[in-house]
Amino acid sequence: MLQRNKGAPVSAMSAQANDFSRYTQQLAAAANRANRLTLESAESLFGMQLRTLERNTNATAGFFGELAQPGAQVDLQTLLPKGLQVARDNFERLASANQEAISLGLKTGEALGELVGQPFAAAAKATGTTR
Repeated sequence: MLQRNKGAPVSAMSAQANDFSRYTQQLAAAANRANRLTLESAESLFGMQLRTLERNTNATAGFFGELAQPGAQVDLQTLLPKGLQVARDNFERLASANQEAISLGLKTGEALGELVGQPFAAAAKATGTTR
């Protein structure tokens, strides 16, 4: 059977429970911030890719629309340069979107790294030690 020793163990256990509760709340708050940051990043990335797809589709549809017009002279000498220009523009938009996606991923990673490092920085600051 457990015996109480004049309140000392209960006080220590209460302090440990309070510490555990505080750490749990901090972990939940950090996880919530990380989740929100990741979702915002994914939303931005999806929107950017969707805009790029829309622009590329509109450019390609416009090119095919010119070809489908009645009376349009389908001449290989004019068709090939226009088609290559549309393809080049589409590729440049896609490459630019991919560069932005990588940049966004790096920024998100840095923000998550800072978020993970906050408790360690606070602990180091409280103890007065640095790495």
